[in-house]
Amino acid sequence: MTTTVLKIEGMTCDHCVHTIQAALLRMRDVRNAVVNLADQKAVVTSGSELDMAEVARVVQAEGYKASLSLT
Repeated sequence: MTTTVLKIEGMTCDHCVHTIQAALLRMRDVRNAVVNLADQKAVVTSGSELDMAEVARVVQAEGYKASLSLT
């Protein structure tokens, strides 16, 4: 299992949180995704290392921006 912390830009409400969480959970090999509005972050648990380009595309398709969190 791999845990990846993402910085999410553009979230303003709980609907944003649910939209991003649902999109991440639809990704192949993602086991769990917890999105936090206050921190503007998502913690994603997957069976293997995530393809960050794919993550960025999935989140961008919903109208937000995702990048690897360095903190």
